Amino acid sequence: MLYVNDIFYSIQGESSFSGYPCKFVRLAGCNLKCGYCDTKEALDLKNSKRLNVDEIIKILGNIGTGSIGLIEITGGEPLLQKEEMVDLFAELLNLNYTVLLETNGTISLKTVDKAVIKIIDVKCPSSGFSEEFNFENLKYIRRNDEIKFVIGDNADYEYAKGFIRTYSFATDKFIFSTVEGSMPSKELAEKILKDGLNVRLGVQLHKILRLK
Repeated sequence: MLYVNDIFYSIQGESSFSGYPCKFVRLAGCNLKCGYCDTKEALDLKNSKRLNVDEIIKILGNIGTGSIGLIEITGGEPLLQKEEMVDLFAELLNLNYTVLLETNGTISLKTVDKAVIKIIDVKCPSSGFSEEFNFENLKYIRRNDEIKFVIGDNADYEYAKGFIRTYSFATDKFIFSTVEGSMPSKELAEKILKDGLNVRLGVQLHKILRLK
């Protein structure tokens, strides 16, 4: 059984899949409490219901259309329920879905199926949790995975820039996005251009469109 905050259908807004229709499973519970979190309703278990894998699959089958093959598992922090997640991943992959996992990078990725595309959020200093990253996870990052940095100020930007220059990665998919109400996206774009960084600017498309 999994603690589920919400299951919904929307536009994918925060990765290289941005703009595509996507079915979302938002799990409840998180081991971090970032001040800028925009899904506070999913931080603990009180705003959740317990569903088994079959129930989740049934709900997913009844939203969107049969042609929608993209699913994202998000939270909260999904890997707090990693033992139960193994069965959900397996079933979704067996049904030929493209499966995205959004995770904060603090919990081991070792048991995540290689076919799952991981979007790993490396916390910057303004989050208060930049020291929580699990560096063992670097060896579980694959070519199709993505690494995201949410940037609130110049110190965060320098941290993110230093991070990708210091460590070796199997992927070259890096996303820099801003904390809402903090550094403007234009300012971040200008920094990226000035420094010639080969990173994607993230703009939270679903919020611009006023979608969930």
